[in-house]
Amino acid sequence: MLERAVARNLGDGILLSGGLDTSVLAVLASKYARLRAFTIAFRGAPAPDIEYATLMANYLGLEHSVRFFDEGELYGAVPAVVKTLRSFDPMEVRNSVTIYVGLRTARENGVRSVITGDGCDELLAGYSFLFNLEKEKLGLELRKLWDVMSFSSVPLAEVLGMEARLPYLDPEFKSFAMKLDPRHMIGTKKGQIYGKWILRKAFEGLLPDEVVWRVKTPIEYGSGTTVLPNLFNSRISEAEFHEKRRRYLSEDKVTIRDKEQLFYYEVYRAEVGIPNPTDVKGKICPQCNSNVSNRATYCRTCGAYPI
Repeated sequence: MLERAVARNLGDGILLSGGLDTSVLAVLASKYARLRAFTIAFRGAPAPDIEYATLMANYLGLEHSVRFFDEGELYGAVPAVVKTLRSFDPMEVRNSVTIYVGLRTARENGVRSVITGDGCDELLAGYSFLFNLEKEKLGLELRKLWDVMSFSSVPLAEVLGMEARLPYLDPEFKSFAMKLDPRHMIGTKKGQIYGKWILRKAFEGLLPDEVVWRVKTPIEYGSGTTVLPNLFNSRISEAEFHEKRRRYLSEDKVTIRDKEQLFYYEVYRAEVGIPNPTDVKGKICPQCNSNVSNRATYCRTCGAYPI
């Protein structure tokens, strides 16, 4: 079933992290096309994705490009990401800059459609906060995720004149995953709890063990952008941070939590404008004054949680 989904959503390239999700797609897509794989990392930072993606590329004989981006390229990419996603949530921007640089690198190499692994964690319980929930609570939390899941690769590809293809969200596979008994999604091996259990077991022996049993690694950790908070802490003085924090709270009704968010907010302010609710009777984020859905516990604009 997943193989059919991949065949229907083939691209010219793949953003390959070397995690389970993209590695499964690479194995299946390689049966139908000669993929070009792209792995992105922040220069000078620990980026474990490089090791695992290189392992997979060699395993499958893929043409593989590893692209390191530096501080200058980061500053150049942030405005496009913030404007496209209309967000100054540090985690969202931090992760999406890597995706944007990856997509742009693929485009520069003549690729116009890119496969991504988006959706697998949401559909098959890949996140650690789900692991210890009782079956009924797990099912409830998964349905909440399914209701709100969205992926920056889609709009970022569009703004670059490309197409992101998401096989895990193919209607047939999505329907299958949503009907699975949650007990097939989480399991334990050698004392370690794993999500996406059914997928790991299905590809055991078809992928290197290091990949099948690789622990879920968020984009920011895999690509090394976890160093960005420290980078902005060193670039913005305490005096500047506190002065601007007070000013934006007073003038814009926006709470700035840290220096990284301050940098992204100033880009947002210049590219999008000061956040304001379009529906004053609707639910409003207390930290940035933006509308959020009535059921939301998280603000997509500023990253406030819980709200």
